[in-house]
Amino acid sequence: MLPLEGLLVVSLEQAVAAPTCTCRMADAGARVIKIERPEGDFARGYDQLARGESAYFVWLNRGKESVVLDLTTDADKALLEKLLAKADVFVQNLKPGAIAKLGFPIDRLRRDYPRLICCSISGFGETGPYAARKSYDLLVQAESGLASLTGGPEAPARVGVSVTDVAAGMNAYEALLEALIARGRTGQGASLSVSLFDAMADWMTVPLLQHEGGRSPKRLGLAHPSIAPYGVFKSRDGADILISIQNDREWRVLAKDVLGDAVLAAAPLFATNAERMKRRTETDGKVAAAFGRHDVDELSRKLAAADIAFGRVNDVAGLIAHPHLRRISVETPSGPVSYPAPAPIRDETRTYGAIPKLGEHTETVRREFG
Repeated sequence: MLPLEGLLVVSLEQAVAAPTCTCRMADAGARVIKIERPEGDFARGYDQLARGESAYFVWLNRGKESVVLDLTTDADKALLEKLLAKADVFVQNLKPGAIAKLGFPIDRLRRDYPRLICCSISGFGETGPYAARKSYDLLVQAESGLASLTGGPEAPARVGVSVTDVAAGMNAYEALLEALIARGRTGQGASLSVSLFDAMADWMTVPLLQHEGGRSPKRLGLAHPSIAPYGVFKSRDGADILISIQNDREWRVLAKDVLGDAVLAAAPLFATNAERMKRRTETDGKVAAAFGRHDVDELSRKLAAADIAFGRVNDVAGLIAHPHLRRISVETPSGPVSYPAPAPIRDETRTYGAIPKLGEHTETVRREFG
């Protein structure tokens, strides 16, 4: 039996953040009824690159039931009300205020259904000066300061995946699991609010504290703002290798056993990270010169033998061929799609539900609940 088996989750969701949360709930055995507008979750149309389906939608909607409702009609509002009356969890990521305008304010749902756990996901939360704004992943990357730390010195850049959406979705999942545990003890549901901005502000704690402490981090590309050497260096045959030196002992091993420079390993001017950061250009220059004398295979053997943390700077093609990549196969309306497996590895073998067609379960749910 899966951990959330027997729970009913109703989700009025779209895009990435809320579907991330409810996808994990479906994986854990919950029955997830995904409410879609008549034209469908707009993430269905982001692309057609997963066997004709949207890559985003295929990633985040496995194992759910798709029910199309037009919430401007009384009949479909009544059906949603019946669903919520039996639900354990209600997730929604409409624009703040929209759910109340539709006739389902969260405070009323909590009064009418005391065991219901409600979770609202938004860009900036339910209160505050930006609460009414529409907001999406890239906007929050910019607003939170994340983009200012991403990329090279020349300009801010977007993180290449939807990190604020995913962070908010996983925060919502964590909060819902806590609320379910609490309900098991008290019998009472809860009202939760998770914002993309709060999720990313939390992740920005270290640069924020560094800035307030007098050293604002700068964009360094694939280099570390506080540690040297920690960055990318080229081998003689042009491969990019990223190394991470975490302590002064590792530096001495790198200098002696990989760079072949026992004098450098003992040099006081490079003995500590603080000294190496003062001389970052010179430190990186010494590493770059030594790496440039070896082809990537020989260099990799030296780094591995010295137990230095290192990795290749891969592209997506490199990920596809990576020996550690685990995959799952999920059925879609257009056929099976294989993609990376969820991160946790468990004792039991899990199977993953199919991607629903738009409205595939509407009539079944109408008969069951209507």
